[in-house]
Amino acid sequence: MSPALELTSVPEWAITPTMPGADTTGRWWTIIAFGPTGGEVARRWAAQIGRESAVRSYEVAVGDDERARAALVGALADARVGWRLMMAGPADACLRLRAAAVALGVADDEITVASTDVRVRAVHCVHCRTVTTAAVELSEVLPCSGCGRNLLVYYHVSRRQGAHLGCMVDAEEQSAS
Repeated sequence: MSPALELTSVPEWAITPTMPGADTTGRWWTIIAFGPTGGEVARRWAAQIGRESAVRSYEVAVGDDERARAALVGALADARVGWRLMMAGPADACLRLRAAAVALGVADDEITVASTDVRVRAVHCVHCRTVTTAAVELSEVLPCSGCGRNLLVYYHVSRRQGAHLGCMVDAEEQSAS
């Protein structure tokens, strides 16, 4: 039996693809897209901001983790009251960027996420600290790419690391060495 999602640290958009509208309550926006589908969402958001906002100051960045983080850092250097971060793309990439944003002081209510794909998860092994990335569901088991333990993908996401928690599934059955 799985827990109620609202009682976990897993955002709904990491389980089910979501396509929210643009957060038009802001005055300045940074839109970061991962992949072609994320780019489509970013273009839709930019058009929506252009139609619904008196201030039309936004920038769109498309890229990988490194370019997305650089765009975020650059945007925060010039951020003013009313700045918003919107990101679109696979949930695992969005979780990593959200972790970087939170570490830089961005509040959850300043972030909008559109997840285009939720099949792949980054799983942090609590035993060896390796992050294994694989197509896996919550409550499923996968082998850790670092220590080889069979990890249960737990209903927990680290806001600091942007990864799901993985712990040895059969730890209680192992003999003490």
